[in-house]
Amino acid sequence: MLNHITIMGRLVRDPELRRTGSGVAVASFSLAVDRDFSPRDGGERETDFIDCVAWRQTGEFVSKYFTKGRMAVVSGRLQIRSWTDKDGNKRRTAEVVADNVYFGDSKRESDGGSYNAAPSYGSYAAPAPVASDFAMLEDDDAQLPF
Repeated sequence: MLNHITIMGRLVRDPELRRTGSGVAVASFSLAVDRDFSPRDGGERETDFIDCVAWRQTGEFVSKYFTKGRMAVVSGRLQIRSWTDKDGNKRRTAEVVADNVYFGDSKRESDGGSYNAAPSYGSYAAPAPVASDFAMLEDDDAQLPF
């Protein structure tokens, strides 16, 4: 039998870290995962909100380094859990039990910046440097060094 799932999406909220009675760490979080296809009418892609749970060191890692909005890649298994609600109704919940969680973006990207952005200080942004060694080439390809 094979039960393996890999999903990639953004955290809907900050992970919630709890501990069992014996002190085992467990982190709960949800990912917003866009579907691979768009509707035929040209509308926006649909998004699935998938509950995930990470145990022990993986749970501690997720709660320490991931926050709302971060892109995460989760690899694990799909689990269907049965439970009874407060009204006595039987319910079922699907969740991904994470074996591994990876960063799907860089820290700078998730903070709204990028590697090519000029740093800003207050309301002042440093101007982009001008390349001084730029020279126009003639239309003759014989001058190219390669």
